Amino acid sequence: MRLMAAKTAVFSDGTRNSGHSLTVAPIRKALAPIGIVAVLALAGCSTTTSTDMISVDRAQGSEQNISSLSSVISSNPSDPEGYNIRGSAYGRAGEFKRALDDFNRALQINPQFYQAYANRALVYRNMGKPVEAANDYNRALQINANYDVALIGRGNIYRQAGRLNEAFSDFNKAIDLDTTDGRAYHNRGLIYQARNQHAQAIDDFSKAISLSSSSAEPYNGRGISYLAMNDDENAFADFNRAIELNDKLAESWANQALVYEHRGDRARANRSFSHAVRLDPNYKPAQDGAARTRGGNS
Repeated sequence: MRLMAAKTAVFSDGTRNSGHSLTVAPIRKALAPIGIVAVLALAGCSTTTSTDMISVDRAQGSEQNISSLSSVISSNPSDPEGYNIRGSAYGRAGEFKRALDDFNRALQINPQFYQAYANRALVYRNMGKPVEAANDYNRALQINANYDVALIGRGNIYRQAGRLNEAFSDFNKAIDLDTTDGRAYHNRGLIYQARNQHAQAIDDFSKAISLSSSSAEPYNGRGISYLAMNDDENAFADFNRAIELNDKLAESWANQALVYEHRGDRARANRSFSHAVRLDPNYKPAQDGAARTRGGNS
């Protein structure tokens, strides 16, 4: 997850781009670091899921960086934005307790600071507290019903809880508001995919790619829907592109292996599945695939 801070200091889930760094910068909306989980059973494709995580950069919590932000707060202790920005830095550094303290202080000063509610919600999500996160997204939307960051964040909580209709509604509203945040399209695509509406899913993943072409996740998502439609060629191209963008994602290698397996090339499938297992030993689709294809071509 990307945590962004500026004058409005939006600390929100953003993208995992190849080689990107997390810095205090002007707000830029982009696609979330979403990890695609895709399994191709012999009968077809499963639903993909995504995980929203803050990408931790310890340098953001360095003594020098925090000291600089604390100096800004000391010069104007009644300005809630100073706490919001420092809270964003703490969040990016993985210091969630300190981040919460700062967001709490910002909201004490300005209870209408809807960006701080969304920022605190993201911290709660990464602490495994979806109820608290949903409450904060609701508060942000009570203040600003058109805040796309909160709509997308809440939509993700709903989707991960299996409340797909409510999630779909939130993503639709963000899209109707002309959001330029590709996460709205990506996550709506996941719901279309779960409903076996793969043509619509492909359209949404393609839109997400157009908004964040350097993110691997929507290529993985689109590839799975291509595979479900028996379009191995386009699926393979998307999975390979995902690997080019980020060769550390176990999902991408496992997805590539699915195409090899579908083509009957068990040896190459096993190599890709095995590489996915090395990247993430706990990734069950890769474990299962490696076991299934062990022994090379049949």
